[in-house]
Parts: sequence; C-alpha cells; structure tokens
Amino acid sequence: MRLHRLGAVTAAGLIVAACAASSPGEPDARRLPNVDRPAPSITPSRTPTPTPPPELPRGGRTIFPEHRLVGFSGGRGESLGRLGIGDIDERAAEIETIAALYTPEGRTPLPIFELIAVIAHGTPADGGLYRTREPAEVVEQYLVAARRHRGVLLLNVQPGRADFLDEVRALEQWLLEPDVGLALDAEWAVGSRQVPGEVIGTTTGSELDSVAAYLSSLVRANDLPEKVMVYHQFHTTTVVDEADLRPHLGVVLVKSIDGVGAPADKIATWNRSSTNKGWVHLGRRAPCSASSVTLVS
Repeated sequence: MRLHRLGAVTAAGLIVAACAASSPGEPDARRLPNVDRPAPSITPSRTPTPTPPPELPRGGRTIFPEHRLVGFSGGRGESLGRLGIGDIDERAAEIETIAALYTPEGRTPLPIFELIAVIAHGTPADGGLYRTREPAEVVEQYLVAARRHRGVLLLNVQPGRADFLDEVRALEQWLLEPDVGLALDAEWAVGSRQVPGEVIGTTTGSELDSVAAYLSSLVRANDLPEKVMVYHQFHTTTVVDEADLRPHLGVVLVKSIDGVGAPADKIATWNRSSTNKGWVHLGRRAPCSASSVTLVS
C-alpha cells in the first residue's frame, strides 16, 4: 500500500508543475485569486484478487474422511510392482475400477501412484549406500501421469543404508507440489553393516517422526493441502518404538500393513499389527490380490 501512495503523490506533483508553467503572454494563474484550479486526477489502485490456496486433485484440502486412497505401487519394470506393468494409463483405469468397489458409502476415490523413487539394492551402488535414486525425468513422467488422471503421486523411499530424512530432503522439489506425498519402506532400511534383501530392515518411531515434522514444515510454509505419509509395517518388528511417531499438522499418517506368504499369513500380520493407534489411519494391502494394491480407509 505504501508503494501505491508514493505513486499517487508523485503524479499529483507532476500535474501541479504542469499548471504552473505558463506560456509567454498568458496570465499567470498563481496571480489570479479567483481562478479555480482543477483537482489532480488520481486513479485508485485496484486490490489484487487473492490466489486461492492449492487443493487436492479432486478437490478440498483434507484427505480423510472425504477421500479413499486406492492405487498401485511400483516403478520402471514389472519386478517393482503393478504400477510398472504395461501402459500407465491402463493402470490408472484399473485403479478407477477397483476404487469403485471400495467407495459405496460416497467417499471420493483418490487414485494413488506410488512410485519407488529411491530403490534399495543388494550391491553398494553409488556412494556405498545400497540404494539409487530415480532420475528427475522419471519422477516427472509419473507426476504428469498422476495429474492426467487427477491422482496423487507418492514417492516411495527404500533407503538402504542411507537415512530416511536425507533421502526425503533430496525429493523436496517434488514435495513442494500439492499433489505429491511420501511412502517409507522401512523393510529396506538397514544398518551400516547390513545388506538390503538379506535382512528385514527396521526404523524407529523417532526417525519417522523427524520425516513427518519436516513434511509438516513444508505444508505450513507453503500453504499446501494435507500430505499423505505412508509408512510400511512389513513385520511386527519393522517399526521400533512406534509411539515416538506423533501427529503433525498437515500430515496424514497412513500405516500400511503387509507381509509375505499366503493370504492367511498376511491377515495374521494385519491382526498382530493393527492395534488401536488412535490418530493413525490404518492402511491395508488387499490380502487376496496383488500385494501392490493398496486400499486405505
């Protein structure tokens, strides 16, 4: 507002100066007592229309209970999960078909494209951290596809020997987008002398909490809609001291429980792990279908 006022004063000064400069032979208006001088014309400044805050792909700024999340995980190549099988637009259509089965109560289905953006390996890879990061163009490709189908892109992190928070910070340019969230694969988080795939990895509630706090800071600083943060409970020992993971403003915590083996084994893992967590939205992976199909209540 200060800039607008400064501009108005400057304009008025120019008008007065123009009136004072009389032509030769003409009466000077300043010497005539009854001459009415026209008031300077000041154009009022317009109040800019505020930009509305960003929303989720299918409207609103909160995840639950308005939406139900249904989607596939995977990446480049069929071995990483169903999201990487065939044409991504075909997978999107399949997600919509599955979502229709799980939203009879009227929730809005929100398609999830869970891209494994940090991939754990059984070999040291670059830096000796037993993980690689997908190139930016790959993440962009999946984000464009998610937006084409009004869905959310989750960036899945399998950290290997790296720290979760370091890998998440490396994804910040994408997490600043209103339709990008996180998925943390703790079974691929191993110690400094362990190798992914040879052991079942673990994390702590404190480490997950540091990621949630960081994600919350991005949401608050940039006025973003709520972000999903999935953490996988592959085994009852996957998350140690889970109570240290606390709620954070703008972050929806989703616990995704799975396991290995027959459907009965997976259901048993679910029953052992899905105790009352209060504020945690318990996710589940469909026990009778592909393990990469995620259904979240």
